[in-house]
Amino acid sequence: MTSHSPETREALSAAARWLALLDSGDASEMDLLRLAQWRASSSLHEDAWQKAALLRARFSALPGALAMATLDRPDAGRRTLLKQALGVAALLPAAWLVSRELPLDAWTADLRTSVGERRQVLLSDGTFVQLNTDSAVDIDLGARRLTLLRGEVAVKVPADLSLTLQVPYGQVALTGGEVCLRLFDDACRVSVVNGAARLRPLRGPTALLQAGQQASLQVAGVSPARVFDAWPLGWREGVLRLDDRPLGELLHELRRYRPGLLRWAPELERLRVTGTFRLDDTDRVLALLAASLPLQVQSRTRYWVSLSARENRA
Repeated sequence: MTSHSPETREALSAAARWLALLDSGDASEMDLLRLAQWRASSSLHEDAWQKAALLRARFSALPGALAMATLDRPDAGRRTLLKQALGVAALLPAAWLVSRELPLDAWTADLRTSVGERRQVLLSDGTFVQLNTDSAVDIDLGARRLTLLRGEVAVKVPADLSLTLQVPYGQVALTGGEVCLRLFDDACRVSVVNGAARLRPLRGPTALLQAGQQASLQVAGVSPARVFDAWPLGWREGVLRLDDRPLGELLHELRRYRPGLLRWAPELERLRVTGTFRLDDTDRVLALLAASLPLQVQSRTRYWVSLSARENRA
């Protein structure tokens, strides 16, 4: 495996430093703006950012420095380095080792999307996979397994096939149906669109979900099943359709599809909104909201947008 070019190595180093700043908790709004500008300035920067973020997600138990130290190491010795890193993780400071960024090919996901991107793939066995924004999966058809590493995925399995969907909190067994999985910090939300799915937490009893039901899969068990709202799953068609919903729900979803910073005054969350909003143009969605609701959009840049209540003027 060949080493990265100097430009790629520099981009990976910069991505490591940005991640270190974010993990430190000291990042300011101006830092977030500069990060968004850096990512948007070059496809090389955005690719480096996505790779670094995916690697951190895979090795979340390690300090970021140790994970990033594997970025540019040839295949021979990489596993040894990781084992050594695990052994000394508790002894090293929370600093980022950016001098040895190495190839990331073996660590990148089989399928992934960046912020604002959606992707759909028909696999060789007829399984249909859709990735939402900022998501990543690994696929092993030989083992009949799909692993969700980050974000959100919708999977439709042909009637005569079974597939195991692996997440950090357990497994979802699916035969001839369609489900949508979304990862959160401490759980995976499982929504069954068609068929039935069996949820197997790492600890605790299994649970069976039927079409139209949703539950939270956690390490220690499965939450009670409930009927799911259909609108959050509209991303599969590239739209969100809301009927008299709180504006806060829409804004929290829109923020997932935009690079940079989107914030709003808390009182705006109580406003009600109805409409169909396309996810491929969130700037237009914000403009439509400003035209139909008592709010205004303030944009310092494309990557720093604030919403506030519109002042009533006599």
